[in-house]
Amino acid sequence: MLSRRESLAAFVAAFGFAEGGAWAAPLRKSAESDAFFSWEGLKRFALRVAQAPWRAPQPDPAAAAIDYDEVNRISFRAERALWREDADRETRFFPLHRFADRSVAISVVENGRARPLAFAPELFEVKADARGGKFALGRGFAGFRVMNVSGRGDWLAYQGASYFRSAGALDQYGLSARGLAINTGIDGQEEFPAFTRFWLERGPADALTVYALLEGPSVAGAYRFVNRKTEAGPIQDVSMVVQLRRDIARIGLAPLTSMFWYGEGNRAAAADWRPEIHDSDGLAMVTGAGERIWRPLANPHRPTINSFADRGPRGFGLLQRDRTFAHYQDDGAFYEKRPNLWVEPRGDWGAGAVMLYEIPTRREIEDNIVAFWTPAAAAKAGNSYELEYRLSWSASDPATDGVARATDCWTGTAGRPGHEPTPGARRLVADFEGERMVGLGRDSGVQAMVSISGGKILETHCYPVVGARSRWRLIVDAARSGAEPSDLRAYLKRGPDALSETLLYQLY
Repeated sequence: MLSRRESLAAFVAAFGFAEGGAWAAPLRKSAESDAFFSWEGLKRFALRVAQAPWRAPQPDPAAAAIDYDEVNRISFRAERALWREDADRETRFFPLHRFADRSVAISVVENGRARPLAFAPELFEVKADARGGKFALGRGFAGFRVMNVSGRGDWLAYQGASYFRSAGALDQYGLSARGLAINTGIDGQEEFPAFTRFWLERGPADALTVYALLEGPSVAGAYRFVNRKTEAGPIQDVSMVVQLRRDIARIGLAPLTSMFWYGEGNRAAAADWRPEIHDSDGLAMVTGAGERIWRPLANPHRPTINSFADRGPRGFGLLQRDRTFAHYQDDGAFYEKRPNLWVEPRGDWGAGAVMLYEIPTRREIEDNIVAFWTPAAAAKAGNSYELEYRLSWSASDPATDGVARATDCWTGTAGRPGHEPTPGARRLVADFEGERMVGLGRDSGVQAMVSISGGKILETHCYPVVGARSRWRLIVDAARSGAEPSDLRAYLKRGPDALSETLLYQLY
């Protein structure tokens, strides 16, 4: 087998790419020693990289000693930032550390040419510890971040495997996105391909374009992110093409990763004093047929995966709908400010499913939620995927089109309050809120359409909440059967018209 460097050198000779600086790059040398760069060229190169044997990049030995405390003593020197004083495009770089110990190559694209950025220890300042001691830095960059116009804080960051995230409209980080998910939810088989090289380019209208090469044992691919900061929150127009080196049991496109510990629906898990702790509280979907679906997140007793089949999805995302500070009482983490992340496919994605993977957790530092799109066709070696989509990092609820939203969901014992609970049954109470509910009363013909799998509906009620202008309450008592969770489906309607989105809830 050829070494990774030998494989890349073979591609240089065969396809007109050349090495730039100390890093191999899909670039052709110009007379000025910079290298020509194009999106089409990167796509062609990535597809050819997929034909080469895979060899994992090696961690930097010095990075292993840099733990969380040491990372906080390292800062990039602001005066050395890329595009210094450029509003919302000033870029600084992350050092290597224990949790991101493999260096990535970074180049700058200007006028169609790319030049590598050279690493140097003097780009960073390392504060001495209490004894005056310092430590050696790893040789390379772990990633980069794009600063706010004030230079205080950032609004976009790439670091670790294929992870990236934005602080959203309220300048508070929360959930993350990934380039690709492989075998998520399959014990012992999950793979984390990595962005190994980046190219950064300032575009028109204050855009910042990030190009990336994705590599892993099972895949190679090219990505382009056109990033813009808007009043509603940052948006990223994503183009990607990946090719599989080998068969994959489950491929996840446009994957999102978040954290849900507990909320109002699973109060029994509240080991902490704060009333709720989560970066996102639900999965929202708009199907190809236009149905709007809300699936509250859970912290299950064991890893659980749910599949929502669809064709030509219009959008999906992980949202933080609860924006009330009093529901969290955290004046340090500010969970009410965590961004929503909405995926809007461009073009027809065909048949497949939105998949939701939930993992048990007992603390807030662990991401335990993953959502992604997986095509219906098997992911076989040699397959290629070329997709476009938009990512919106906002504080608002996307694509509701006026239908009432499920804003709160509680569970508890079934039966009339003050009486003995109904044996073997659970109660779901869900509030729907929206302009469609204004002016409707108990005699307006509003109906609750409720069904359940793995159980039996015992009783349903729906009515307007007293003193609330646009809020209705749904109460469902359901008898469960078996050890598996029961899937409950509910929405409100009046005549033939749906007044609310469809609520999907799992009763445990």
